[in-house]
Amino acid sequence: MAFDAFALILTMLALGMLFARLKLLPANAAEVLNLVVLYVCLPAAVLIYVPRLHVDASLLGVIATPWLLATTTVALVTLATRAFGFRRDEHAVLLLCVALGNTSFIGYPMVRALLGEDALPYAVVYDQFGTFVLLSTYGLYVLAKYGGDAPPTGRQILLRILKFPPVWALLLGLTVMPEQSPPWIAAAMQKLAEALLPLAMLAVGLSIQLKMPRDEVKPLALGLLLKLIVLPALALPLALLFGLHGDLLQASVLESAMPTMITAGALAIAHNLAPRLAAALVGYGILLSLVTLPAWVWVLRWITHS
Repeated sequence: MAFDAFALILTMLALGMLFARLKLLPANAAEVLNLVVLYVCLPAAVLIYVPRLHVDASLLGVIATPWLLATTTVALVTLATRAFGFRRDEHAVLLLCVALGNTSFIGYPMVRALLGEDALPYAVVYDQFGTFVLLSTYGLYVLAKYGGDAPPTGRQILLRILKFPPVWALLLGLTVMPEQSPPWIAAAMQKLAEALLPLAMLAVGLSIQLKMPRDEVKPLALGLLLKLIVLPALALPLALLFGLHGDLLQASVLESAMPTMITAGALAIAHNLAPRLAAALVGYGILLSLVTLPAWVWVLRWITHS
């Protein structure tokens, strides 16, 4: 693990939480920082690391993993709802917040810090072909079904995907972008990509909410258990089944262990779907993942070296 990168993650999270508590920044600071990361830093990171990918059949296993885990999430959450009698809005939040992980804003910095730069291209594949497309399809469907909106059309889903800047960066990275860019371009993109970690973690710190929804402790505990422990535990045999190894295996499993996507929680709150539960799943998930993610890396390295 790159200790300096992990220390920077903790520092920026703490600063974000402190700034939010003291109200030192504008109310929309986290939103603005997220847009900078989304439109500038994230595409730069994609353009750096995707051209280094050596496309082969093994990448299909990385792409398939988040889709299979989302299917499993639906089954597990449905069983839990029947067993514990969760409300309809709690059920919807669990469907969103367990299936959709923060595989970019938190995933990229954590994969880089815990596994190294060589594993980052595989995290990009997991995020762009898995989590992002899931958000734009599965996520929109859940919101439409439980939030009272009209179901999204295929055209609306396609437009949403095409308007996402990292998708264009991904397409350029897979086609025209050389593995070794001219030095002045590579240096500029590297500086922009390096800003992703501190800016994203500062935005996350500004957004964390830890108010405990006392009447929703059971779905909160279940959601955290599924997201941080059960899904990565299922991703490991999936990776072995797909024949993944080395950085491919570790990146796939670690991405599956990421905490709840902030956007998924925000969308649930915007649709008035158990807003306290959604906020708690995001906040507690991020803090607990600072322990569970290094633990998963230890497990993965113990398995791969045994």
